[in-house]
Amino acid sequence: MSNRIRISIGIALLALALAVPAAAQAQERTVAVSGEATLKVPNDSASAGFSVSRERRSRGAALRAVSSDLGAVIAAVQTIPGVGAGDVTSGRISVAKRSRGQRTVYRASEGIGVTLHKPEEAGNLFAAAIRAGASGVSGPNYFVGDTEAAFAKALAAAFDSARAKAAALAAEAGASLGPVLAIEEGGGGELVPEGSAKTAPVTVQPPTKPGTSTVTATVHVVFALQ
Repeated sequence: MSNRIRISIGIALLALALAVPAAAQAQERTVAVSGEATLKVPNDSASAGFSVSRERRSRGAALRAVSSDLGAVIAAVQTIPGVGAGDVTSGRISVAKRSRGQRTVYRASEGIGVTLHKPEEAGNLFAAAIRAGASGVSGPNYFVGDTEAAFAKALAAAFDSARAKAAALAAEAGASLGPVLAIEEGGGGELVPEGSAKTAPVTVQPPTKPGTSTVTATVHVVFALQ
């Protein structure tokens, strides 16, 4: 057999070897779907703000009064279940000169922010702070503390939605679902608190409802068809 014939046969065999995987790949069937899920997640945390303002004849006296009274507010809110040692943060301190007729006084103000891990105690929190001398309040604003766990639940639900869509499409094509070939988290995931409220200064425990937050997730999945 001549060298030219051997080379021709070799080229033909190589082309056939390359064509077989390509043909097999072309025959492999897949289905790509997107799944989205929106869940209502109970709010398990709340935030609130409290401030104290006092007027005195000197800056130092005003600051001392605010410091003393705010200390009482801090002590009071830390007795509420769900408020830990690291859940109270101090805010900005301000001192402003004011005129009261012929007198000049100084108004000092300081606030704190409080994170509450038992939102059902928000009413007790506000009542305790006001009794202790808080002259300004804001909140409560309810939210989900463990956002990662909330998104994980939404992603799992989105994947289940994608699988159901893929199974329906596979049945229409006379096939069944094979293994997952690719998963991609979709954009647009968000967590929106829905249970925020404003509480007016009162001397009794105000009613509170933590409510829920809405978490949305999307996934794109590619399944093999069998």
